[in-house]
Amino acid sequence: MDEEIVGLSSMATRPILAELSEWIGRAHDMPVRFESAGGVEVARRVREGAAGDVLVLAEDALAALAAEGLVLAATARPLWVSQVVAAVPEGSPAPALDSQEALRAALLTARRIAYSTGPSGTAVLELINRQGLAEALRDRLVQAPPGVPAGTLLASGEADLAFQQHSELMDLPGVRVVGPLPGDAGISTTFAGAVLTASARPGPAGEVLDLLAAEEAAEAARARGMRPAARPSARDRPTSG
Repeated sequence: MDEEIVGLSSMATRPILAELSEWIGRAHDMPVRFESAGGVEVARRVREGAAGDVLVLAEDALAALAAEGLVLAATARPLWVSQVVAAVPEGSPAPALDSQEALRAALLTARRIAYSTGPSGTAVLELINRQGLAEALRDRLVQAPPGVPAGTLLASGEADLAFQQHSELMDLPGVRVVGPLPGDAGISTTFAGAVLTASARPGPAGEVLDLLAAEEAAEAARARGMRPAARPSARDRPTSG
């Protein structure tokens, strides 16, 4: 059996990467282990020289690290697209989210609104600003600590409405997922992968990345509330030459 490939990832992709790591090890005899934390924390670790072979982060965060030479840009590829959804405490009535007006009413009615430190949290704050509700909701917004799902604040009673990636909310106890945001208010994040420049085994790391992007992984992505990202055409792919 080969030496273990170590990956780093944000929390939103932790469930799917755990499942796919097990599949890669079993079906391809390639041991893989991912360490997950908040996306901002993972990016900081990479910048500080964290050891690892493969990185999976939100596409814009990974692109920034590629620009700094910390991942091999030629290996970067989109993997999965994840929608941000709304959730409420289990047993609570679900607010209507079928229109912009309904979303606005749900925000104004909520006692406390939880959001994350990751890209979904930034997008939620931007949405609230576009709705003209930043001032009205300022004292009702609660940011979950880095690496902690916003949904845990629902289960603990610290919030009665939360927004985060579907994959991070769908299996939390005490949480009821309501659904995606309507129309132009919809928020999605593309997660991408690349081989870390510091990897001592870039060849096997690239093979793992290929498997994460393979069609066989698509079913696992859908089961975790994501969809496979569109692949760039051959002429659009970066080259190493």
